[in-house]
Amino acid sequence: MNKPHRVLLPKNPQPQEWLAQDHSLQYIADYKPFNMVDGEGVRCSLYVSGCLFNCPGCYNRAAQNFHYGRPYSQELEDQIIKDLSQSYVQGLTLLGGEPFLNTQVCLQLVHRVRQEFGHAKDIWSWSGYTFEELMQESYDKLKLLSYLDILVDGRFLEAQKDLTLQFRGSANQRIIDVRKSLSQNKVVIWDKLLK
Repeated sequence: MNKPHRVLLPKNPQPQEWLAQDHSLQYIADYKPFNMVDGEGVRCSLYVSGCLFNCPGCYNRAAQNFHYGRPYSQELEDQIIKDLSQSYVQGLTLLGGEPFLNTQVCLQLVHRVRQEFGHAKDIWSWSGYTFEELMQESYDKLKLLSYLDILVDGRFLEAQKDLTLQFRGSANQRIIDVRKSLSQNKVVIWDKLLK
């Protein structure tokens, strides 16, 4: 007799249950300059270490570990800024791990990006949190959200995996125009989304 197939799901935190100050070691899993897969155009992508969602089928399981990789450094930040200064680079992407559980690193970097480039370079982030969850979260998460142009939100759900989706791994995830969403107080989907 076959056992029924059990669907494994990511963890679902309560509002403000997971705080960056309690979990982040400010480690970086990877930095990939000049890539074209982590958002629109040529991008510089920072992969932070540590994630508590534990999504089954996660494409970057190693980065779920808060101890993985190396500490964030001023030298790395300076290199990212130098790489972003290239005219052909459209912007910065924050991935992980979970950027919103590593706000110490991410806030320092995005603040500097805005200081150096204003809005000439866009900032994207992927997160297991939904936009609505982030709106109920701690000050540091809301602050990071306020710096973003685009958020790809929601847990990766293996049952909804679809490799044909634009910049997403599963159909539940959304590509959100953060600036419009914050100004209109509702989720506004990115206007360049391919149907």
